[in-house]
Amino acid sequence: MTSVHFISGLPRSGSTLLAALLRQNPRFEAGMSGPLAGLFGALLGEMSARNEFSVFIDDDKRQRILSGLFDNFYADCDAEVVFDTNRAWCAWMPAIAQLFPDAKVIACVRELPWVIDSIERLIQRNVFSPSSIFNYNAGGTVYTRANGVAGQNGMVGGPFDALKQACFGAQRDRLLLVQYETLTTDPAKTMHAIYRFLDEPAFEHDFDHIDYDVTDFDERAGTPGLHTVGAMVKAQHRETLLPPDLFSRFANDAFWRDPRKIPEGLRVV
Repeated sequence: MTSVHFISGLPRSGSTLLAALLRQNPRFEAGMSGPLAGLFGALLGEMSARNEFSVFIDDDKRQRILSGLFDNFYADCDAEVVFDTNRAWCAWMPAIAQLFPDAKVIACVRELPWVIDSIERLIQRNVFSPSSIFNYNAGGTVYTRANGVAGQNGMVGGPFDALKQACFGAQRDRLLLVQYETLTTDPAKTMHAIYRFLDEPAFEHDFDHIDYDVTDFDERAGTPGLHTVGAMVKAQHRETLLPPDLFSRFANDAFWRDPRKIPEGLRVV
């Protein structure tokens, strides 16, 4: 593995679409969210003081073990550049900076009402298949589901807090925010910005023929369509499924859209 970068950010914000585009480049390997971040966190926990044998593990050993996790996970990958995808990576920016000094993090973002709307749309579309998102609970309303995913430990709330930490943290110089709205309306501009950010030679992507199928994973999770990407990149305009009061609750959370709220040094496309 020559180099590693990360895709993180908010759910339902284009990370799978971005990975599908990046993998068109034969030098790149990218995909949907994977298990590596979970293994990373589990190792950190097991090497902490809660393990009575951690006295034998210093920070140098921890770094070698964590670095070895990446080396071994991608040992069978022939790509020159690997993008590992997980919403948790924004929370580990300081660790990434130490383990991979040249690594960059691409955070996919989207206006929060439409993130919540996208999740709700999936649930209502698969009304006879309770989702793993809500522990396969078939009950609830749009309000209880929105409150659940928006909580600090929720599918949206947790990544949103991690995103803010990364955006205002000391490592924001290695962070690029990619707006879903820009990716779907002007994919060429978005990909050019990403290549410049990564300092990689330009590549001509095919935005009209996207090939990435993870149907089996989504069906096992009880949420068909969770990672589905269309055959071409295009913006889809629609009315929201959220009641007006619920939509307005999240309407002002997209701080990256207000130049006055963007911290110095943070790049947004």
